[in-house]
Amino acid sequence: MEEMEEELKCPVCGSFYREPIILPCSHNLCQACARNILVQTPESESPQSRRASGSGVSDYDYLDLDKMSLYSEADSGYGSYGGFASAPTTPCQKSPNGVRVFPPAMPPPVTHLSPALAPVPRNSCITCPQCHRSLILDDRGLRGFPKNRVLEGVIDRYQQSKAAALKCQLCEKAPKEATVMCEQCDVFYCDPCRLRCHPPRGPLAKHRLVPPAQGRVSRRLSPRKVSTCTDHELENHSMYCVQCKMPVCYQCLEEGKHSSHEVKALGAMWKLHKSQLSQALNGLSDRAKEAKEFLVQLRNMVQQIQENSVEFEACLVAQCDALIDALNRRKAQLLARVNKEHEHKLKVVRDQISHCTVKLRQTTGLMEYCLEVIKENDPSGFLQISDALIRRVHLTEDQWGKGTLTPRMTTDFDLSLDNSPLLQSIHQLDFVQMKASSPVPATPILQLEECCTHNNSATLSWKQPPLSMVPAEGYILELDDGNGGQFREVYVGKETMCTVDGLHFNSTYNARVKAFNKTGVSQYSKTLVLQTSEDTDSEEQTPPFPVPSERLPLRRMSPFSSTLNLQPSFPGRSYFDFRSSPHQLSLHSSLQSLNAPGCNYETQSAPYSQLVDIKKLLAVAWFAFDPGSAHSDIIFSNDNLTVTCSSYDDRVVLGKTGFSKGVHYWELTVDRYDNHPDPAFGVARMDVMKDVMLGKDDKAWAMYVDNNRSWFMHNNSHTNRTEGGITKGATIGVLLDLNRKTLTFFINDEQQGPIAFENMEGLFFPAVSLNRNVQVTLHTGLPVPDFYSSRASIA
Repeated sequence: MEEMEEELKCPVCGSFYREPIILPCSHNLCQACARNILVQTPESESPQSRRASGSGVSDYDYLDLDKMSLYSEADSGYGSYGGFASAPTTPCQKSPNGVRVFPPAMPPPVTHLSPALAPVPRNSCITCPQCHRSLILDDRGLRGFPKNRVLEGVIDRYQQSKAAALKCQLCEKAPKEATVMCEQCDVFYCDPCRLRCHPPRGPLAKHRLVPPAQGRVSRRLSPRKVSTCTDHELENHSMYCVQCKMPVCYQCLEEGKHSSHEVKALGAMWKLHKSQLSQALNGLSDRAKEAKEFLVQLRNMVQQIQENSVEFEACLVAQCDALIDALNRRKAQLLARVNKEHEHKLKVVRDQISHCTVKLRQTTGLMEYCLEVIKENDPSGFLQISDALIRRVHLTEDQWGKGTLTPRMTTDFDLSLDNSPLLQSIHQLDFVQMKASSPVPATPILQLEECCTHNNSATLSWKQPPLSMVPAEGYILELDDGNGGQFREVYVGKETMCTVDGLHFNSTYNARVKAFNKTGVSQYSKTLVLQTSEDTDSEEQTPPFPVPSERLPLRRMSPFSSTLNLQPSFPGRSYFDFRSSPHQLSLHSSLQSLNAPGCNYETQSAPYSQLVDIKKLLAVAWFAFDPGSAHSDIIFSNDNLTVTCSSYDDRVVLGKTGFSKGVHYWELTVDRYDNHPDPAFGVARMDVMKDVMLGKDDKAWAMYVDNNRSWFMHNNSHTNRTEGGITKGATIGVLLDLNRKTLTFFINDEQQGPIAFENMEGLFFPAVSLNRNVQVTLHTGLPVPDFYSSRASIA
């Protein structure tokens, strides 16, 4: 029952609901709290006045109120809705539950009426503090919202079950234990208060006094007030409107807006919805049971990881101690790696335990609340909230799917120390996989007839040996820098052909390939030497064959970027020969190799038929959004280049490509922008939180922006408020310069504010957070803005 308590507290005051009302969004508020957060909108900004003036503005344009606080440059952007233009803007407040609420811009008028009867200012607007949906109140004011009597009944039973002993209701200081209850007065008395306030004489002599326990039962079993219609306050609910999904009275059916709607019996719909909620709870109960078992499994994994770590360290120390003194320095490095892996595994499992525990507590609280709601005997009150509860139960059940109950980390340390190398190989000592289920794949063979060069591009093709029995999971293609330097990975994947663009003209490149599987990597193939064409100065070059535009985004733009082209080989001048090279075993440590700083290559850019100098473009990469790591509410289209969301809450989606070196620039266009949300754009780590706005944790660096201004945010710290927002059709540019370790933002080709973040180091993924009111499209493979390139060259 304690886990249900959060369901019973008002998001504004943090206390148990008092006279709760149901908003159109299905959330609840205390009637007094709802009145406290009313906002009065100017006449000229109300939907009615705009329609009367013929401006053609939609009903949602009243949301175009200033949401920003004027008090701090580092304001979060969630300020209150302002009143009239002359009224000062009021900063937002936080309720005890942590929900941001919007206090009124002007103090409420003094009145002696109750909150339910007190007049509401004309054109008043109320914003739900949980989902932030807003609406204009009609002439009935707060009386137009139905009261949630079911929630009142649940709170009453909950408070009674929490009370250890019934207390006197009339004691002025410390309440004493009640000894009797008056059924007519409905009050609990202690002996002194009964003698003083309820003497057994006069009219009070006829009142019936019962023991407190019996009085509690009689109070619980007393009939509740009959539900009345919100439009016709003297009429009781008698039917249920199927189209509007709400109880109605007979006057609503005869002369109201429900006269032409399909209606059904109130009792029948009450039983039907109770049955639906019960069935939904059965599925959620099974999920909760699985989650409990999963938590036990995760806690056991912690112990297993601890034991395996101790065992592994002991084995490692024993092997290192058997070696000669030259192994001592290497031993410390290997122990550090083991400890790092140990801590990483524990962190991942503990984080998953914490996340699953919170989600299970929320699920259990919702279940207990729904079970209490099912106990209610008020059909109309139940039907007012049943649809919302059924949706919440189904949504919560869906959140337990998609791998939520699968461990993110194994307990095994799949590493073993090979202590056989000779003393001269001591510095090459490294971990190898412990559990080798199959041999490493055979060395790939470069196919000479399909390898060629054209201009400053090279196409390479390879295959597995004909008699190879060990399958390869992928291949790693490496090229040097054209000057005999170190090899670098240019492609990792399952394909057996790759075209690399952006090489130097009139240069000689060495290429080699190796295969890998879960066991390890094969030996390198023989080195292939390729000669690019002679430079034609500034003369524009065009490919000798037509290239479909839809395939161009897959074209490899740089030998050190993360994109590739799987075009067939094309005719052209090619010079190559085979050069023997010593075979060398190497562990594959990264499946993505990104462009290195300071590389001056030539590449292909839009229009795609022209070749331009990479000194203007640096290195570009093609990528799309990643459905695999995105939040489940994200909706993808346009080959994963366009995203939106099904939720009113902010959700995060990452790009498929991560960057650790070089200069990278991409843009996002705003396809849809409704109700002035705050989308965020930037970069993030792979393990960033996906269910909050980008920049709320320390794993993301972002700029969030509305229709008026923007902020930079990292680790929930808001800085550098800058005027200028976005609308439909706006373009947001993101420039990640890992050479200078900076992140800069642009809006419509103009830099937005100063350099947003500095000292950027590590692996970053393009990231966006948005809700259902926003849709954006990603554009990649773009050159760095000209003014930034010239500034970088000067620096």
